[in-house]
Amino acid sequence: MTEYRAGFVSFVGRPNVGKSTLTNALVGEKVAITSSKPQTTRRAIRGIVHQRGGQLVLVDTPGIHRPRTLLGERLNTLVQSTLGDVDVIGFCVPADEKLGPGDRFINDQLDDYPNAKKVAIVTKIDAAGKTQVAQQLLAVSALREWEAIIPISATSRIQLDTLTTELLKLLPESPGPLYPDDAITDEGLEERIAEYIREAVLEGVQDELPHSLAVTIDDIVERDDKDLVEVYANLFVERDSQKAIIIGKGGSRIRDVGAEARKPIEELLGRKVFLSLRVKVAKDWQRDPKQLGRLGF
Repeated sequence: MTEYRAGFVSFVGRPNVGKSTLTNALVGEKVAITSSKPQTTRRAIRGIVHQRGGQLVLVDTPGIHRPRTLLGERLNTLVQSTLGDVDVIGFCVPADEKLGPGDRFINDQLDDYPNAKKVAIVTKIDAAGKTQVAQQLLAVSALREWEAIIPISATSRIQLDTLTTELLKLLPESPGPLYPDDAITDEGLEERIAEYIREAVLEGVQDELPHSLAVTIDDIVERDDKDLVEVYANLFVERDSQKAIIIGKGGSRIRDVGAEARKPIEELLGRKVFLSLRVKVAKDWQRDPKQLGRLGF
């Protein structure tokens, strides 16, 4: 009988090295939002990859960083508790940027998780020349003894099968899958919709905004004719000036956000969506324990 392997894999790395893009590419469906803005991921999001010989449960975590707010501290704590429970840690480094202090800082943190096997993943190789990729592979191999070093491109799907095979080999044997055959994530419907809305806001806003933005869902209502779903959401920011940025002149920005967010939500629900977005100010919520709790952190 062929052995079956199943377990948990977490990708770590500086913000914006392609962890969420890689998670989505391996799962084959969008389970984690992506953005060029740092600290896009705020929860441990599980994406499930089904293979004939096993099941990979990918845990996409926030980027490890030196925190400046209570939210930042809580995100780092979330990463640490997640990494304490996974079987394999994949350390992601982009091929087109030299190793920096942030990468070395994260590599040092990996020593805190002796039970997890460590794999180095050089991402975005389609954005770098062969010499650059080779130099990065050498630089990464000098950091520590890795179980494997794998160069990949998530967007061009280069070497993703190799990565999946290597990760599966490192997982423990299991009597069967950890999640049902049709599961692709353990994220609930409200969480996924809130994330799609946050992703739409993050695209095209100023750098100061990403950390200050939180989205909650008030209600999801099915119309009697079943052809339309109404979604009522709140967008929280920390200052009135940020509220003005999101709404835009004459409401132009918030209309664009609604149109952009509706596409993935309709794809997820398989129906037309009426999306109501209300922008609210929760002053300095990133530093306020009570408000953080209310917003789900």
